[in-house]
Amino acid sequence: MKHSGPEFARIAERGTILRCQVGSGVHGVTVQGRNDRDEMGICVEPPEYVIGLRSFEQYVHRTRPEHSRSGPGDLDLTVYSLRKWTRLALEGNPTVLLPLFVPEEEIVSATPAGHDLRAQSHRLVSRRAGERFLGYLRAQRDRMEGARGGRHTNRPELVEKYGFDTKFAYHMVRLGMQGVELLETGRLTLPMPEPDRTWLRELRRGEHSRTEALERARELEQRLVSLRETSDLPEEPDTAWADDWLVRTYRRTWEQG
Repeated sequence: MKHSGPEFARIAERGTILRCQVGSGVHGVTVQGRNDRDEMGICVEPPEYVIGLRSFEQYVHRTRPEHSRSGPGDLDLTVYSLRKWTRLALEGNPTVLLPLFVPEEEIVSATPAGHDLRAQSHRLVSRRAGERFLGYLRAQRDRMEGARGGRHTNRPELVEKYGFDTKFAYHMVRLGMQGVELLETGRLTLPMPEPDRTWLRELRRGEHSRTEALERARELEQRLVSLRETSDLPEEPDTAWADDWLVRTYRRTWEQG
């Protein structure tokens, strides 16, 4: 459940253990004059929101009103409760995993618990992440090819200029590239390494065709299918460690007030 408003803003701000950039800037593929700033935070919510009747899952703050597109210089911030973030990370959610790997200069704030979490990325990453990257890649490719219902773009100006939504295509291919790297190495390189970074930036600028983007996505999809079986990553994340770490972190944070 998404929350907004001053009450949840206070919970997010006071309890944040890690906050960083997660948008195009951290991937190294910004296009001048087009980018807003996407940030993600992780917070320890107060005990009454964990063991009482109230709940806190994620707080969302946007410079622009809801249901309107962000523009250059706008901020989109999502702060997850530590429990929800951990559940999503254990499942291998591609976006949620980014705070584990962003470079230090992209960190807005971090407590000792936040730094410790980043140091334990190897306990959270598993082949399960490959399933998530593959699922998102296939869904986006299907939408781009028209094989799956639903809109795949809210950027008519890009379609008019290039014949297809180049930003949507960029996200599709990026997911494939990063999924392959994660399954091969257990980590994500941020900003993205060359030559992939330049290729993606060219794609966003319309210098690669829709056909090229789809072909690249299909190639990456096949590599992900293979890596699901051959990757050296554990088949499942270390959920026992994660459960113990959550309990210790919540208790320590609450005791410190």
